[in-house]
Amino acid sequence: MEKIAGLSQKIIKAILEKGKVYEVGGAVRDKYISPILPDKDKDYLVTGIPLDELCLLLSRFGKVDLVGKSFGVIKFLPFDRFDGEHVFDITLPRKEYSTGPGHKDFKVEYDHNLKVEDDLLRRDFTINAMAEDLATGALVDPLNGRKDIKKRLIRITHPHSFQDDPLRMLRGIQFAARFEFELEKETEKSLQENVDLITTVSPERIQEELNKLLLKAKYPSAGFRLMQKVGLLEKILPELAAGVGVSQPGGYHAYDVFEHSILTVDFAPRDLVIRLAALFHDISKPETKVLVEGGATFYGHEKKGAQVTQRILKRLRYSNQITEQVTLLVDKHMFTTAVTDKGVRRLIRKMGEELVFSLLELRRADVAAQGREGSTKDVDELEERIRLELKKKPPFGLKDLKVNGHDIMNTFNIPPSPLVGQILNYLLEMVLDDPELNQKERLLKEAEFFLRNISTGSPEQK
Repeated sequence: MEKIAGLSQKIIKAILEKGKVYEVGGAVRDKYISPILPDKDKDYLVTGIPLDELCLLLSRFGKVDLVGKSFGVIKFLPFDRFDGEHVFDITLPRKEYSTGPGHKDFKVEYDHNLKVEDDLLRRDFTINAMAEDLATGALVDPLNGRKDIKKRLIRITHPHSFQDDPLRMLRGIQFAARFEFELEKETEKSLQENVDLITTVSPERIQEELNKLLLKAKYPSAGFRLMQKVGLLEKILPELAAGVGVSQPGGYHAYDVFEHSILTVDFAPRDLVIRLAALFHDISKPETKVLVEGGATFYGHEKKGAQVTQRILKRLRYSNQITEQVTLLVDKHMFTTAVTDKGVRRLIRKMGEELVFSLLELRRADVAAQGREGSTKDVDELEERIRLELKKKPPFGLKDLKVNGHDIMNTFNIPPSPLVGQILNYLLEMVLDDPELNQKERLLKEAEFFLRNISTGSPEQK
């Protein structure tokens, strides 16, 4: 793994001539958690140098951006690493005070005369309240964060930490799952007491932490179980919480709906779209469950689930693209693998040439999470058929047809109208059935046939 380079010794030496500089943040934490964790961007804290003077000093070595001036934050891009990809955060020590609910309003005071310890004490968890003195290499650890790392504990820095910023509750759970730590006893108690405050946090910030849980944790299920235990899941994702205790009798599943859903995430590839689909693929099973002799049915749960999934993702402010892709995966996750060649082409047409493979990965994870050691050989065989079909390059969409809208309008003297789209869709359905028909002259004849039948009122075309 390539290590991310930090500030050059030349820059560090220039800062040390007037003040002190420390490495802070996740890079310091991860160094003590595990040497195999991905290397993080370096963040720095400087004491003893006023902000304007520090900006002037740094400008000799790179580009200085004061986007965070009111918070004592400098974005710094060194000339010797002017690739535009590695911008360092360099801050002055600060204190901040929450002045409104949900950490939406807060007052920040930065002061170059503050000690590094003053800055560390304001941070969220003890494991994040450590700094490395770049002059001596010594670890500054006023709250024994390194000891908590050894004990594998997530501990808040002070009793009012969650009140100051309620998002820290979700962040703490994300850290616990990601590092396979536990919440310290008093920290867990404080989280449960303040759980209602999560409703004051913006959806965008909640989404960010959920994404980190889904992508950075080896087993995201641990985080969702913890969220359910402390009452946070009911506040953030009540639809998911509704699956707790909902059994799936009938022999296919060893777990209830909730446990199966979060295990499906564990088995899915570390891809945000696939893991979101895994999390929500059975979201509507609780409301569609009908007991029958020998088990239960969940008819229509995928269609209903797609609607619920879309609503959840919009609530959490996911992009339109992610929302559409995840919703489509949920909607189609009950696909059959026993299909004809025509069915394979139609599946590719519905999903798209990239998302169709995500659908297969979702099915594999779904089967693995049933806990019955089910086989996915049929999925492997379908994937091979899909790849073979793609190699043939048959038409899968309107853009692949040998005729386009202009051809239809010019040939049949039709103005731009919905009729043009109807004709093209009719032709596409034909070539999906038989790719050999995708020839311009043949398609224009079929378009003429379509128009003639419409004009004579053929039942097939109505």
